[in-house]
Amino acid sequence: MNFDVDDDQQLLDDSIRRLLRKDYDFDARREILRSSAGGSDHVWKTFADMGLLALPIPETYGGFGAGAVKMMGMMECIGEALVVEPYLSTVGLGAQFVSRWGSDAQKQEVLPAIAQGRLKMAFAQIEDGSRYELGHVATTAAKSAAGWVINGEKRVVIDAPASNKLIVSARTSGDIRDAEGLSLFMVNTATPGIRLKRYTTLDGLRAADVTFDNVAVAADALLGTQGTGLVMMREVVDFATALLCAEAVGAIRSANEATLDYIKNRKQFGVAIGSFQVTQHRIVDMVMSYEQVKSMACLACVQADTAVDADERSRIISAAKIRVADACRQVSQDAVQLHGGMGLSDEMKISHTFRRLTMIARQFGDADHHLARFAA
Repeated sequence: MNFDVDDDQQLLDDSIRRLLRKDYDFDARREILRSSAGGSDHVWKTFADMGLLALPIPETYGGFGAGAVKMMGMMECIGEALVVEPYLSTVGLGAQFVSRWGSDAQKQEVLPAIAQGRLKMAFAQIEDGSRYELGHVATTAAKSAAGWVINGEKRVVIDAPASNKLIVSARTSGDIRDAEGLSLFMVNTATPGIRLKRYTTLDGLRAADVTFDNVAVAADALLGTQGTGLVMMREVVDFATALLCAEAVGAIRSANEATLDYIKNRKQFGVAIGSFQVTQHRIVDMVMSYEQVKSMACLACVQADTAVDADERSRIISAAKIRVADACRQVSQDAVQLHGGMGLSDEMKISHTFRRLTMIARQFGDADHHLARFAA
C-alpha cells in the first residue's frame, strides 16, 4: 500500500502539527485539563478558522467533503498532542450521522454550525449491560401528539458536558436486543427532562451519564427512517473507529519518540540504558507495532471511504481495531516500564499518553469484541 500523501495533504498536516506544537504543548494541555470546561474555546475556534471542523462536511454545507483517508493526518496529530476537545464526537460521529441521513433542514441547521465552530455534538448510545453491542438498547421513544417522548439512561457519553446536541439511540419497537426497531434522534442537551451526571474519564476527557425523563421532542428530531438506527450506527461507528485507529498511530508514535529519547539520556552503571540489548529489543518491538498499526489504520480508513459491502467493511475495520488495541496495550505498558517509576507521574506526558492509549484500546469495542465480530 502507498502511504504517501499529496502536497496539499502534507501542507495541511504540517500546519496542524505546527499549530499544536506551538499552542497545545503538554503544559498548555494540562492547563486546559484543569479548567472547569475541560476544553478550550480558543482552540476550537482555531480549528474552525483553519477549516479542520469542516473537513468531512459536504461542500454544499460549507465543508470540504473529505473522507477518513483525508482526515488521517488530523487524527494522528490529535493523538500525538493528546487533544481533549470533542473533535471525534462532533466531526467523526455527530456530523456523519447528520450528513448521511439528516433531512435537508437538519443538515442546514447542523452542518454549517459545526464547520464554523458554533455547535458541538455527542453520541449517546452505551447502556448498562450493552458491552459494546450497538443493538442493545432499552431507552424508548414513544410517539406523541407533538412528536416523540424519550425515556431511558445512557452511560459514558463522551463529550456530553460540552455538547449542544446529542445523537440518541432509542427503541421505537421491539425488545432490548432486537436488531429491528431502533431509531436515532437529534436532541438539544438543554431540553427539559435531560439530566447529566458529569465526570472526567481516565484519559482526561469530559463525559456524563445522561438520563432522559419524559423528554419531549418534535417529530423532526427523528434522524433518517424510523427503525433503521442499527444500520446507521454501524456505518458511522465503523467510520469513527477507523479515525480512532489513526489517532492511535499518532499517540503510539509520540510514546515511541519519548521513550527513545529517554533511554538515550537515562544512565545506569555509567552508561545509557539504551545501550542494553534487552532495552533495544523492546524498542524494536514498539517500532514494529507502530508500523503495523499505521498500515492497519490506512486500510481501515480506505475501507470506511470505499467499501460497498457493509459486512466486509466491518470485518476489515474490526481486524484493524484488534491490532490497534493490542499495540496500544503493548506500547503504552512498555513505554511506562522503560521510563521507570516516573513513567506514571502526572508531570510526565508519557503517563497521559499511557492513559489515552488504554482508553483507545477499549473505545468502540476492545480486542475481544472485535475478534468475535471478525470471526462472525
